[in-house]
Amino acid sequence: MRIPFHQIDAFADRPFTGNPAAVMLLTEWLDDATLLSIAAENNLAETAYLVARTDGVADYDLRWFAPACEIALCGHATLASGSWALARDPRRDHVTFATRKAGMLTVARDGAGFTLDLPARGPRALDDAALAEATAAAIGATPQALLMFGDDYLVAVFATAAEVRALAPDAAAVMALDTGPDLLLIATAPGDGDASGADVVSRAFAYDAGIGEDPVTGSAHCVIAPYWAGRLGRASFTAYQASARGGQVMCRVATIGGSDRVLLGGGCVAVIEGVFTL
Repeated sequence: MRIPFHQIDAFADRPFTGNPAAVMLLTEWLDDATLLSIAAENNLAETAYLVARTDGVADYDLRWFAPACEIALCGHATLASGSWALARDPRRDHVTFATRKAGMLTVARDGAGFTLDLPARGPRALDDAALAEATAAAIGATPQALLMFGDDYLVAVFATAAEVRALAPDAAAVMALDTGPDLLLIATAPGDGDASGADVVSRAFAYDAGIGEDPVTGSAHCVIAPYWAGRLGRASFTAYQASARGGQVMCRVATIGGSDRVLLGGGCVAVIEGVFTL
């Protein structure tokens, strides 16, 4: 079997920045074990698998796999998939994806870049003192506040961007935190007027998924965007994920069709095209 392979840097304006994703078009779904093995072989934060639809409900079915597990929601690989699909047909202005756990997602052209429409996932204050103490020990710093969404998004809010940049979490200790599986640990703070010019700075760690530090995380901004929109007092702002690669994310919180949504904007750069032989 020969599967078309495209590697695209998402939330990037040039190669070697943003978050790389593999985009692979299938004619039909392979078994989950094979999809996971391919993602492990690709060894990227996510591999996005697409299967074209002809029923008019969506343009593609979309699933995401990290090296260690299937992901319920992945922003950067969706943005990469949208850029790939729209590059195939310059006449189109948007593309829709049906997903298993995140609903219908849309990627639209936006000037030289793209806008991704994701569900808003506002966090709640964490009132578990033992978990708060264990989290501070695991990340090596005490945040101003800890927020939680469900069992798999833990947000540590710091006073300064410098504190976020200085974090060196203990991977084993983070994985041992008493939350659900597949924890995404997010550290965030106000921007500090650095070269990125961003209103908000963050980093994200996905040790359970076999990723380590994620370069730029769309799903993390589904959680922190509603928080920062409320704190900043405006619906739109700029965010910078301060990983080694780094990536700029334009954020806007909106109500669309009665649902709270987060619109994330960014560029994509295609860096590899080839064939995966199975």
